[in-house]
Amino acid sequence: MSAIAQSAAEAGLVSCSTCGLLSKPARLAEPGHCPRCGAALVSRHTHSIQYTWALVIAAAIFYIPANVLPVLTTTAFGSVESDTIIGGVIFLYTSGSWPLAMIVLVASVMIPLGKLVALAYLLITIQRGSAANSHERTRIYVLVEFVGRWSMLDVFVDAFIVALIQLKPLMSVEPGLGVAFFMAVVVLTMLAAQSFDPRLIWDAAANPRIRHG
Repeated sequence: MSAIAQSAAEAGLVSCSTCGLLSKPARLAEPGHCPRCGAALVSRHTHSIQYTWALVIAAAIFYIPANVLPVLTTTAFGSVESDTIIGGVIFLYTSGSWPLAMIVLVASVMIPLGKLVALAYLLITIQRGSAANSHERTRIYVLVEFVGRWSMLDVFVDAFIVALIQLKPLMSVEPGLGVAFFMAVVVLTMLAAQSFDPRLIWDAAANPRIRHG
């Protein structure tokens, strides 16, 4: 006889969103705190869908100027040249530094865009009450949260170059406005991943008729 799958909520347990420990809530209205890390227990994050959508949309809006506006402005012997992220990738590739070009392309262009697409996919499937591929969707969320810390690579590279190349008045490098928008995209996507409640994925699996507004 096969065992019937049961969610933690159906078993009367609450998972800690900080350390993941399953605990028995003190009361349904006020679950209390995690006995291991002391974080406040909540059965579900209030308005998680709405907050995550707002952050994802804001990050998508900032993603455009982050890639269109220059991230570095170089002044050398009186001439000024500005480079966008894509322009920097092309320059690195044509100059023979294709491994570094690939790193910047993946970390600065593909990862932020992939995070936005992945979060939008998770939100849409939850709102539609999809019960399929719950394990795969949970892995997608874990991956999105994990790679978020590497999205600041381009900002670190820019800061290193600015600090390294300061030979005024002959040569200097200044950060461009695109860096500010890129940092906003990174921060917003990280906040979106934090505000998203992955337990909502399994609510539909336990009850396919659930719809989240």
